[in-house]
Amino acid sequence: MLRGLLNGLTDIVWPKICLSCKNKLDKSAVHDFICDKCWNSIKRNIPPFCKSCGRRLEKSNIAKNICPSCIRKNLYFDAAFSPCVYTGVLKELIHEFKYKNKDYLGYPLSKLMVRFIKEYNMPIDFVDFIVPVPLHKSKLREREFNQAEVLSTHIAKEFKKNLLSDALLRTRSTKTQADLEISERILNVKDSFAVSKQDDVRKKNILLIDDVLTTGATTSEASLALKRAGANIVFVLTLAS
Repeated sequence: MLRGLLNGLTDIVWPKICLSCKNKLDKSAVHDFICDKCWNSIKRNIPPFCKSCGRRLEKSNIAKNICPSCIRKNLYFDAAFSPCVYTGVLKELIHEFKYKNKDYLGYPLSKLMVRFIKEYNMPIDFVDFIVPVPLHKSKLREREFNQAEVLSTHIAKEFKKNLLSDALLRTRSTKTQADLEISERILNVKDSFAVSKQDDVRKKNILLIDDVLTTGATTSEASLALKRAGANIVFVLTLAS
């Protein structure tokens, strides 16, 4: 009874509000941080997918099976997948997750990735290890957690896969990719990753996890480091693209 009274008083003084629309959350809301209307408005990636970056293909590119952007790029991962489009509500939630210390958002957001893997039969059975894209130690101290590792932990647990959280290292601090022009992003992350123990990844199939794929520069460079260390196949899964 006392706990119920305290919870009631807390809701009066600090009512739970939706992180997106800022309206008070209804008691029937599925999640504790976002209203059902906003959650259901998250834009999903749907087939047909580009065989490289995983984004939805326009009708004019279906026959080629690859988007015009990827044709012009040399990406080192074998294929990338993203359940959602980086816009609207999800973009706001990812910002809250990464930059406002809301690491608890990792669990519900990872569910979007888990559902996508199951719905589209991603080749998760062929994956030996799950590897998160690392942060540089200086950024990790600043942020206090790595959002890619949080997502990876939940996905690894769901599919009973081994998580290699320290297999990949960020060897130098780089500028935030979002602050750069597209043409600058490749140079910004070039040679910024290394593998700590090559024996861990040699001849293994890796699922590389990050929160967002934009140009693909970061995940491509991380994939290159894994390939140079002897990794067999590197798939990329991001929450949004």
